[in-house]
Amino acid sequence: MPAIHSSLNFYLKPLFLSHSTFSPRKFPIPKQLLNPRNLCSLATSESARNGGRSGALSPPPPVSEEIQRIDVNPPKGTRDFPPEEMRLRNWLFNNFREVSRLFGFEEVDYPVLETEALFIRKAGEEIRDQLYCFEDRGNRRVALRPELTPSLARLVIQKGKSVSLPLKWFAVGQCWRYERMTRGRRREHYQWNMDIIGVPEVTAEAELISSIVTFFKRLGITASDVGFRVSSRKVLQEVLRCNSIPENLFGKVCIIIDKIEKIPINVIRGDLKSAGVSEEAIEQLLQVLSIKSLTELEEILGSAGEAIADLKLLFSLAEKFGYSDWIQFDASVVRGLAYYTGIVFECFDRDGKLRAICGGGRYDRLLSTFGGDDLPACGFGFGDAVIVELLKEKGLLPEVNLQVENIVCALDQNLQGAAATVATILRGKGQTVDLVLENKPLKWVFKRAARINAQRLILVGITEWEKGVVGVKILSSGEQFEIKLDELE
Repeated sequence: MPAIHSSLNFYLKPLFLSHSTFSPRKFPIPKQLLNPRNLCSLATSESARNGGRSGALSPPPPVSEEIQRIDVNPPKGTRDFPPEEMRLRNWLFNNFREVSRLFGFEEVDYPVLETEALFIRKAGEEIRDQLYCFEDRGNRRVALRPELTPSLARLVIQKGKSVSLPLKWFAVGQCWRYERMTRGRRREHYQWNMDIIGVPEVTAEAELISSIVTFFKRLGITASDVGFRVSSRKVLQEVLRCNSIPENLFGKVCIIIDKIEKIPINVIRGDLKSAGVSEEAIEQLLQVLSIKSLTELEEILGSAGEAIADLKLLFSLAEKFGYSDWIQFDASVVRGLAYYTGIVFECFDRDGKLRAICGGGRYDRLLSTFGGDDLPACGFGFGDAVIVELLKEKGLLPEVNLQVENIVCALDQNLQGAAATVATILRGKGQTVDLVLENKPLKWVFKRAARINAQRLILVGITEWEKGVVGVKILSSGEQFEIKLDELE
């Protein structure tokens, strides 16, 4: 009998000892344990005594005579990403990251699961009713994040003075909202955020819009395809102040106005009246919101206010950045989230077929709502679903095919190990390799090579292997040659 390998002998030895070294002892078995029914009842009572703890004995689940087929579709409003969809997603996310890198931003991320309180700010925001929230096993109220900005604020507060300003951070993260689904709107989506913390000047907003324009240009989208509607929350503040409307109504008014394109104007009037806005103020407010010209706004509000000054500077910077034909003033843009304080903007498709592609603005007072010290800040959120719909609409969605540099095949089953050696050498040199793991005919191998867009076919044959070479076929040109193993690269 051949000797047992020492390491294997080490693990097997206790088994041999249990049969040879020690003599078995007999223990009396209680009669109640001989009956399986008694065993189940004992297990149940034991589980009860343990308070249902994990690991406690419990009766086996009932055996179903028929195996029920599960619904193979993902939950409503969510998506699978099979390889072809994943390649497209990676292409899109790589563009998000590359544009962020071009603008000098650093990537961050946050937990998908946050405390519910992080997203419960003011009554009236749609986001309160769209939360996926629950109580965890520690009796803590938690929620799947519906957006990334509150998580950013939490992290900035946590870091405190350990980071130097300004912060230029970006993130690409999954978000969840239980909302009505329309084209480009799902209950889970990925969002690209870019945020600047610590810069009070409008130059920050101007650069953020520039980054989005840069992204569009990379994808082949032009100013004739999309545009930016720009305004300022300070416009509303000045109108409300002129009409002696209390500042505590400002948030409510913004949330109502944000729905101006979604619900009838008489409903907007009714909601504003219910919020405590006088009829005179409502009419003036609606008049201002209809303005699409910065010059006309200046005639009503005057040129002394912060809103006009900020907007004039932004449009001036747009010329310097080279995207003045992408943006337009629209007083009705206020954004629905309560934390915005200054410049706000939304990107739209000029055909009007899709919801807002992205949006953002200034939120200088967000940190204090979480107990931190306020810092000037602005940012935007850009969803993945709407941009894909736009690219489809414009015929700009690329076909992102799988591409592998090499496909390696053994011409004899006994050479599978040799083919594995060739694959390992190439992978060690940074080459991508699809190794044929079964004994397949060459016809199948060529079909496989075409499907994965392989550049080279490397064949390992008996005669060639004995000479220390392999056969190489350049699939684009049909060129064939042999090469030594140590020269393969």
